[in-house]
Amino acid sequence: MPEGPEIKRSADELSAAILGKRAWLVEFAFPHLAAHAPAMREQIITRVEPRGKAMLTHFGHGQTIYSHNQLYGQWRILARGQAPQSGLQVRLAIHTDDSVAVLYSASDISVWPADRVAQHPYITKLGVELLAESTRVADVLAQVNDPRFARKSLAALLLDQGFLAGIGNYLRSDILFVARIHPHARLIDLNAAQRRSLASAAFELTHQSYQTHGITNDLAIVSKLKKQGLSFGRYRHWVFDRDHENCHVCSGAIERIDVSGRGLYWCAHCQRN
Repeated sequence: MPEGPEIKRSADELSAAILGKRAWLVEFAFPHLAAHAPAMREQIITRVEPRGKAMLTHFGHGQTIYSHNQLYGQWRILARGQAPQSGLQVRLAIHTDDSVAVLYSASDISVWPADRVAQHPYITKLGVELLAESTRVADVLAQVNDPRFARKSLAALLLDQGFLAGIGNYLRSDILFVARIHPHARLIDLNAAQRRSLASAAFELTHQSYQTHGITNDLAIVSKLKKQGLSFGRYRHWVFDRDHENCHVCSGAIERIDVSGRGLYWCAHCQRN
């Protein structure tokens, strides 16, 4: 599933392609949404906004398309007249004079009045949005210190969009590793220094992943591993998807455990506390 950094990069790509342009055609794959398409014709796309793992596409007449990529959804920009990718289902297409923004595979799509889209059930539950322009480490730390979350396991809590919006499975593993926190620890178990480390790791790694197209590992280590000929998938993370490989810090073996139905990767030596 795309995480916050991937959604924000998609929003950047959509903005570069369609922002400020007139939509001469909007196509929905689902009949219950098709009735909205005529009103969107000839409207200017005024803003493309990532919210957690969701996307809001705003139109000049006051309507907004909410979309969530879910597990397999992906946005692609096509040149006008270019055929969609075969083998993928087109769920939404926004046509402008020179390009088409296409959302494949996702089914969580709805249309809202722009002044009411903040009431969408997903958006109303979002916690601190790590990639929002206004968010600072202090905001993340305040959320970490919020007593509402104190007794929840961090391995589960970091996948809760109501806690820190935009974190998914790969960020969860690497944030806990960089903060040197045991995956089964609860916020109530952490001292003040560990809480600051967690807040900083969550903020910094999410921003680094956005800026580097998915790299959460230390960039000096990445440079070294690239010179050794390792592939992107093998050098991009500290611990995620690296079970049985050596830890970049202590050389111990990375382990995988299942938490909340998904694989979590950690180093038992570096994350003892």
